[in-house]
Amino acid sequence: MSRSSLALSNLRGYAIVMVVAFHAFIAYLGSQPASPLPFDEPPFGWRANPIVDSARWFGFDLFCAFQYIYLMHLLFFLSGLFVWPSLSRKGARTFLYDRLVRIGVPFAVGLYVLMPLSYYPVYRVTAVDPSWSAFWSHWIALPFWPSGPMWFLWILLLFNVTAAALFWLAPRAGEALGRLSGKAGLYPGRFFLALVSISAVAYLPLSAVFAPWEWAQFGPFALQPSLAPQYAIYFFAGLGIGAFGLERGLLEPDGMLAQRCWRWLAGTGAAFLLWIVPTALIVNGTSLPGLQILADLGFLLCAPSACFALVGLFLHTTRRHRPVLESLADNTYGIYLVHYVFVLWLQYFLLGVALFAVAKAAIVFTGALALSWATTAAVCHLPIGARLMGRKPRELVRARGRRQPVIAGLDPAIHPLRKKSSYDGDGPAGQARG
Repeated sequence: MSRSSLALSNLRGYAIVMVVAFHAFIAYLGSQPASPLPFDEPPFGWRANPIVDSARWFGFDLFCAFQYIYLMHLLFFLSGLFVWPSLSRKGARTFLYDRLVRIGVPFAVGLYVLMPLSYYPVYRVTAVDPSWSAFWSHWIALPFWPSGPMWFLWILLLFNVTAAALFWLAPRAGEALGRLSGKAGLYPGRFFLALVSISAVAYLPLSAVFAPWEWAQFGPFALQPSLAPQYAIYFFAGLGIGAFGLERGLLEPDGMLAQRCWRWLAGTGAAFLLWIVPTALIVNGTSLPGLQILADLGFLLCAPSACFALVGLFLHTTRRHRPVLESLADNTYGIYLVHYVFVLWLQYFLLGVALFAVAKAAIVFTGALALSWATTAAVCHLPIGARLMGRKPRELVRARGRRQPVIAGLDPAIHPLRKKSSYDGDGPAGQARG
């Protein structure tokens, strides 16, 4: 595996671990409601605050706020990297079939099986009758179907369908995007400014109507009105970078972005402060001229600077393969799919335990990550599980005599890097030829 591929593999593993940490820490935010939120009453605030624990620590508020402002942007950016090479190899029809199987089926399973299991403890906190039958009657009476983290999958599938349509209508569009992105390696600052400018055009009109943490839901389909266009911009920015080449441009292992990653990290910290300070004042009711402008500017600067900083940092620091990180890479898609079940149940079991917030959060995080990791590894022993997770069945791996460094996930949703094989044809080598 090339150095760039290995760096992006490690970065994707880091991003999924941060998703687990974000959800694990939410129950212990200092800004949590004073008491558990009722299950049946609008505005159904338990969707944002599922489990409310009396143990609190303000440090988790800062951590979760930082992750909230950039993490999904990063995931959508990484998700777009291998889309165009995959389309070039497979064609639009095969590409769409593959995405429907690998994204659509897990979305349906997660939505209709995993989400009820996840939210059952949330119902039990305030329920008079905590039985499953009572929960189910309340669940199906809701005016929507709670989707939890599954929202990411349907939006990702929509972006992939859009990319396939673009490929069908304009087969050279990816190459044009690649050429536009080609100079990003030499001038990452210019690419950054272009990304900020395009984001501003899409974000500022919506931010005047919707706060960044507001959600809209239509049946099982949830989205953030002010952020959904941002995710599309980052996805197609990744598509352009990937069309230019994994080892070239912005993703060059020894390029300008990697060499100056520490400057990008410092800029990320400054942009986060520019966003969090005025945002906190606005939430607390302070009304001063220019506060919203500063908050919007900080938001528009923080998300891309964090993405650039992390990509550059992993390119700069990744030197060799590590088995633990490979195992994490193998299982990141499954971890994303099932972790919410373990997070909410562990938070529920710890409600009556007399521990500090940091201790509870550590238990939930490590427990959910370990259980999700083990569950995914077990599921991938089954051929259908391996297929949905983007992994070769275990029998094929053994037949080849050794385990290849397969990187599983939403191709290109949760992990974009997989060795090319007869199983699905994806990987850095194949994409380079695409």
